[in-house]
Amino acid sequence: MTANETPAGAPTWDVVGIGANSVDFVNLLPAVPQASGPHAKQRIRRQLVSCGGQMTTALACVADFGWRVKYVGATGDDENGGRLREAMRDRRVDMRDALTRAGASNQFAVILVDETTGERIVLWDRDERLALRPEEVPAAAIAAARLLHVDDVDQAAAVAAARLGRAAGIPVTSDIDRLTDLTRDLVAAVTIPMFAEHVPPALTGLGDPEAALRALRRDHDGLLIVTLGTAGALALDGDRAIRSPGFHVDAIDTTGAGDVFRAAFIHGQLSRWPLEQALRFANAAAAVSCTRLGALSGVPSLADVDAMLARA
Repeated sequence: MTANETPAGAPTWDVVGIGANSVDFVNLLPAVPQASGPHAKQRIRRQLVSCGGQMTTALACVADFGWRVKYVGATGDDENGGRLREAMRDRRVDMRDALTRAGASNQFAVILVDETTGERIVLWDRDERLALRPEEVPAAAIAAARLLHVDDVDQAAAVAAARLGRAAGIPVTSDIDRLTDLTRDLVAAVTIPMFAEHVPPALTGLGDPEAALRALRRDHDGLLIVTLGTAGALALDGDRAIRSPGFHVDAIDTTGAGDVFRAAFIHGQLSRWPLEQALRFANAAAAVSCTRLGALSGVPSLADVDAMLARA
């Protein structure tokens, strides 16, 4: 079912997302900057202002795939906050539960992209007043969703939201990118943890991704997924490990690739695809995003992903 199909009695939202947003100032450089040497001073080849952020990038992608999407989070009341809100509305993301913090500057990032590899360095800042509090999580919106997606930026709010999602009996997916005192609580609260590559080893002390997921299995009986960059992704479904290889592309900018992977996987979940199909589609979508500069500006369409799959 897509955004254009809403039968009587159906949930109001296909996806509610709770988490971070950002306005990104992207700079394409000839090489990775260095403190000294030939790359200490470089001319910027290209500049782009692109909205991004873990949650808003993922939700924009889900909306572009045709689903009904609501964003919950906080923006500043400055120019960047307005730019972010406008960009999300343009993507048909419902922003009525997004909060605007008076006097706060929106989160922003300065992103330095190596044009030879597409790898990037991210320098960011976030006003502490933008933090979403657990009591600000809209229980009614979660209860009216088919799926809840959370990130790990405001972890106490994410844990509270995930528990509401579980209580409502809906899938709860996640973007877990760091290790804090609340990370294990967040992993336990969601139904489908999706980890960045470095997180399972940090949680378990095991360097092998499959061994790390199997260690996490002792405390979580749901589907476990870890993204592996150019190597694709690995899922642990019960005791069955599924490796889904990545797609080779000439990367321009890897910013937002993990967010797009999660959005595309959510598309597969909502479409009730087999796990292998959802993972392959998600890897293809992430690969397409790496061929474009910026986060929201790099979000692929369904046709883009289908074309990537057809070429593989």
